[in-house]
Amino acid sequence: MGLAEEIRSRLQEAFAPTRLEVRNDSARHAGHAGDDGTGESHWHVAIEAPAFADMSRLARHRAVHDALGPDIMGRIHALGLEIG
Repeated sequence: MGLAEEIRSRLQEAFAPTRLEVRNDSARHAGHAGDDGTGESHWHVAIEAPAFADMSRLARHRAVHDALGPDIMGRIHALGLEIG
């Protein structure tokens, strides 16, 4: 399973989102700081789920990071989040 599918699977399991988009932006950052050459260093996630309704922006970001876990978060350099 590739990293995109791992991210998608963990977020689907944790939040049952009504909208989930996972985009690998690593190619746009090739040669920049944090580019480890794997092609899986920079990600963007757009997610909407009822679970986020009563959370602050910071709590939403923390919840996504927690759902992904240290094993995924430790393998990526940058994660852009669009949470609704």
